[in-house]
Amino acid sequence: MSAEERRGLLYVAIAVGFFSTSPVFILWADPLDPILKTWGRMMIAAGAIGLLSLTTRRRVAAGAPPAELPTRTRLNSSLRFLAYGLIAALHFFFYIASLSFTTAAHSLSIVYTAPVFVTLLSAIFLKESIRGRQWVGVGITVLGVAILAGLEPRMTPDMAFGDLLALFSAITFGFYSVAGRYERARYPLFVYASSVYGAAALWLLPLALVSISKTPAQAWGWAQIGSIVALGLGPLALGHTLYNAALRRVHATYANIIASQEVTGGIILSWLFLAQVPSTNSLVGALVTLVGIGLVLR
Repeated sequence: MSAEERRGLLYVAIAVGFFSTSPVFILWADPLDPILKTWGRMMIAAGAIGLLSLTTRRRVAAGAPPAELPTRTRLNSSLRFLAYGLIAALHFFFYIASLSFTTAAHSLSIVYTAPVFVTLLSAIFLKESIRGRQWVGVGITVLGVAILAGLEPRMTPDMAFGDLLALFSAITFGFYSVAGRYERARYPLFVYASSVYGAAALWLLPLALVSISKTPAQAWGWAQIGSIVALGLGPLALGHTLYNAALRRVHATYANIIASQEVTGGIILSWLFLAQVPSTNSLVGALVTLVGIGLVLR
């Protein structure tokens, strides 16, 4: 493994630390609507990374400022980023919304089947396949996440709907990851990330305005506002930008497999901040995922 690939793995490992704070801040932002939580974090992240982009005066690949690109190229780029923004908006919204219908255990275990979709989509769109042994590692990692999250034996129509939302989140996470790797040579990191976050916020704006009009004033407190700001700056602006930086250096499957350790980090932080003591299956699941990650990265 090259030094550049090792740097990419380090980036995503750091990103996991920021990802892991997400469940805590999402809970602290209640009773705000999932749309507001998603839109707010996207706006904050787009602003923060956009400011970094302006500060560093980064330009698109090949050194040409956007205004000097051919009209057709600019139009194609704009359409692609609108599509990426929609994918990102759906991924984050589906995940947050799923928690309103199903358990966190179900949601997390289904969302982190994403490595399977990332691997399939990387092979289809990027022509980047992985070896058979690594497929085994992907399967073991997904199994470990399911054990770690602690699948519930009961099922209701609401839970089934929430599980479906979580599955959509996993699929869109696959597309999101492949898009980040696809654009790695075309745009500087901060330009790419701020554009995707901003496009996602734009897609969510109409629904967010409707939600704001229906949200009672007492639902807005310092805890809710602070949690949304933290979601935007931590898990998204820092975490997902580091994740996108990793995608520029390693196979999307490798980055996504390590990102699945958000579940482990989330359990630890829930133990520390929400007094949710991890169960035996959580510890066993964490060990199984590490075995799977080892097989993928060998």
